[in-house]
Amino acid sequence: MASMRRDGADVGWSLVVPLKPLVRAKSRLSGAAGEEFRPRLALAFALDTVTAALTCANVQDVAVVTDDRLAGERLAALGAHIVPDTPGRGLNAALSHGAGAVRARRPGAAVAALNADLPALRPAELELVLHSASLFPRAFLADAADIGTTLLTATSGAELEPAFGGASRARHLASGARELTAPGVPSVRRDVDTAEDLLAALALGVGPYTARQAPHLAGGAARGHGAPGEPERLRPPQVRASGA
Repeated sequence: MASMRRDGADVGWSLVVPLKPLVRAKSRLSGAAGEEFRPRLALAFALDTVTAALTCANVQDVAVVTDDRLAGERLAALGAHIVPDTPGRGLNAALSHGAGAVRARRPGAAVAALNADLPALRPAELELVLHSASLFPRAFLADAADIGTTLLTATSGAELEPAFGGASRARHLASGARELTAPGVPSVRRDVDTAEDLLAALALGVGPYTARQAPHLAGGAARGHGAPGEPERLRPPQVRASGA
């Protein structure tokens, strides 16, 4: 399905994906993943997110804003453009910086900020969301909890104006962005901050990078419980089929 601008012209989206240094990423997963595997899990989420995004039919390119050397190398190997972050300025400044870098390279690009922690992301679902977003100057998709935001878009000529963090759904609504309510796109809404989020993502079916890290999880995050007195059993993660 080709994404269209409001004037009917085809548009290919440029996605901007922010990623903290891995040593600081996903701190709320420390109990589930442990300090040794938490950075690996954060990187796996980003690799699965970017892999799926690059496979999406109406995505032209993906820019990852990060100052993490390892993450930058791994994500560049997938085909992402790496935009060096400016440490200490925060998430929204990083997104604005990334959008500016995209439009410096590709003036007039339709840009979308996408979370880096969507390990269950399916290209076909992202395509549907971006097609809906192309009908409005600015639009966003709320997370699965209806509190935060996983995707914010701006078509050609519109500024992104990101307001991510915490209760960002309300801030993006207040900014005039159109909320997208496309049904059947759970993978685009399922970001992962907690062990419960991760279980929900595993149930949807995660990409191969996250699936490889799942057996290392501790604290029951990816475990099913047997009968009383029985040891916990690892719940094998569902792996998203390539291109699903």
